[in-house]
Amino acid sequence: MRYMIVCRQDENTLSVGRQVRNKLDEAGWQHTESDPQLVICIGGDGTLLYGVHQYMDSINELMFLGIHTGTLGFFTDYTQDELSLCLDDLLSKEPEIFTSRLLKIEVDTMPEPFYALNEMRVENVIHSQAADIYVDDEFFERCHGSGICLSTQAGSTALNRSLKGAVIDSGLSVMQLAEITPIQHSKHRSLGNPYIMMESRKVRIVSDDFQTALLGYDHKTVPLLNAREVRIEMSDKHVRFARYPPLQLSEAIKEFILNILL
Repeated sequence: MRYMIVCRQDENTLSVGRQVRNKLDEAGWQHTESDPQLVICIGGDGTLLYGVHQYMDSINELMFLGIHTGTLGFFTDYTQDELSLCLDDLLSKEPEIFTSRLLKIEVDTMPEPFYALNEMRVENVIHSQAADIYVDDEFFERCHGSGICLSTQAGSTALNRSLKGAVIDSGLSVMQLAEITPIQHSKHRSLGNPYIMMESRKVRIVSDDFQTALLGYDHKTVPLLNAREVRIEMSDKHVRFARYPPLQLSEAIKEFILNILL
């Protein structure tokens, strides 16, 4: 098996990474950055997002596995205390593959699309952002506030959750639209609640003034500057998660909620 390790850059996580590499190399696995079959992300959800974007060009052919060394890891199946179990599973079992599709984001002034596993957002921290939202080319609403977030099922536990969005079960193929700090007053009221839609929908965010706004896609951002339209739909790209232990969704959600409350 050809593999690559992506580590968060703290000493504890790097130490775990060295242990994983030593064990897999001893078993005859090949460590390669250029052509891995499996990407092992050690750290947390942010580390996994970094690994996904690092291998975006070949994303459909890879498998991803997460090892959790931080305080919260919704994408990670093992903690560092379960490292021996993780390595035994890697060397002796065939994984089940769980697939999560990526958002495709196109901006009218930019030549190439962007992709996101968790969410995309249009956000403006300089002044209030006005934008019209279209769903399947039908006008949906006009928003005023700090921005708009469109998340996948996988991203429902990320920024979406802090916007009071719903946590979506992993078996559902949906997108979720949420406003970021909406402005509500007597002369303007928007939907005011997250909106869950089928993943086949196509969304457009249109404004005459994105000059100080940013496009965010997962942990990355790019200025929108002279753009007038952002188009979002589900892409043909997907992340393939290699799962060895059964996914204990209820336990993962309970841990996630407890970390929010503490």
